[in-house]
Amino acid sequence: MAPSCYEVILVGFILVLPFLYETSRTFRYYFKFLVYYGLVMMNAILLMPFISLRPGNVKNFLWASALCQPISTLLGLRWELRGREHLEEDRACIIVANHQSSLDVQGMFHLWPVMDKCTAVAKKEIFYAWPVGLGAWLSGLIFIDRMNSEKARSVLNSATKELKTKKMKLWIFPEGTRHNTGEIHPFKKGAFHIAITSQLPILPVVFSSYYFLSAEEKRFDSGRVLITTLPPISTEGLSTDNVEELLEKTRSAMSEVLHTMNREIQLSLAAGKSYTE
Repeated sequence: MAPSCYEVILVGFILVLPFLYETSRTFRYYFKFLVYYGLVMMNAILLMPFISLRPGNVKNFLWASALCQPISTLLGLRWELRGREHLEEDRACIIVANHQSSLDVQGMFHLWPVMDKCTAVAKKEIFYAWPVGLGAWLSGLIFIDRMNSEKARSVLNSATKELKTKKMKLWIFPEGTRHNTGEIHPFKKGAFHIAITSQLPILPVVFSSYYFLSAEEKRFDSGRVLITTLPPISTEGLSTDNVEELLEKTRSAMSEVLHTMNREIQLSLAAGKSYTE
């Protein structure tokens, strides 16, 4: 039987795919994100029957982590964790991290086995991005309405009670919006209000800049990301009057570490070292 027109087109596309991937930066950019989102969605579907058995349990994220970590290898990404001892300590805390791209989630999957019991805060719109949103909800992700600060604060204050009881970590991106600029942008105060009100320590986590990624240039190359967990910053004895001071102290420490890691990466690149070394 002669192949159909559609079969010929499909075979032709498969044959030309490696050529486009190697020669077109724009094609490679969109193709990698297509692979990334597609595999995350597929994993969410595969996990749904299992995480539905224990809805709201943050340890469901460990299953998601196990399935999603290999995606980094396919994308050509390598994550290196420093300060592991701070992240793996069994206690409740508020994690604050810099926010650069949707790839941050892939970095979090790399850290989840170390954190063990951790959930995160996300805007409510993500919930409607099924099947990922539903899977995240079944895994205990906390969705908030960023346009309703009073309601968001109430949801987070309720969550901190469970954090203390179960010694869970709460991950927040205090910048709110993603910025891949090599700098840490101004923080919103929510995470620091929560930390002080609940008297939980702040645990800063810093991702080195995604030098391999540029939305403007449509560039998504292979790359290496350093992740540094800083020592916890105590909130014991602080009041809401100290929110700004705590915020600036945290942001300053994170900015210093970010610049140090970026310099290390740049020197490594200048020396011609591969990200896989």
